[in-house]
Amino acid sequence: MANRIGIWIDHRRAVIVTVLDQGEQIDTISSNVEKHAERAGDSPLKGRYEAQQVPADDKRQRALTGHMNAFYDTVIDKIATAETMFIFGPGEAKGELKRRLENRQLGSRVSALETADKLTDRQISAKVRHHFSAS
Repeated sequence: MANRIGIWIDHRRAVIVTVLDQGEQIDTISSNVEKHAERAGDSPLKGRYEAQQVPADDKRQRALTGHMNAFYDTVIDKIATAETMFIFGPGEAKGELKRRLENRQLGSRVSALETADKLTDRQISAKVRHHFSAS
């Protein structure tokens, strides 16, 4: 049996389902990305506003990009041996992961890219089983 993997991914976590002869194995990888930092102190509507109270946007974006790069690299290390991949999820992360796979010459292994809502681990597993049983 070919090594088949389904990945549900968003910017917060990735759920990796490996389809095996005797069932499936589910692994979860968390990105540990924090929400955008908010300004400390008074609200602009209630008091004075100082630009120094907010971290610079480019500094926050560089930190976020660094965290996301490490997250995607961890996911790719986990799925690199797959012969066939099914990637799905609610936002932009699935496309970002596919582009990173293509940069590593692994893009041809992606059998499908699909938009899906937030799902439980059981729903993710069932969707992966259904995808690979239909193909």
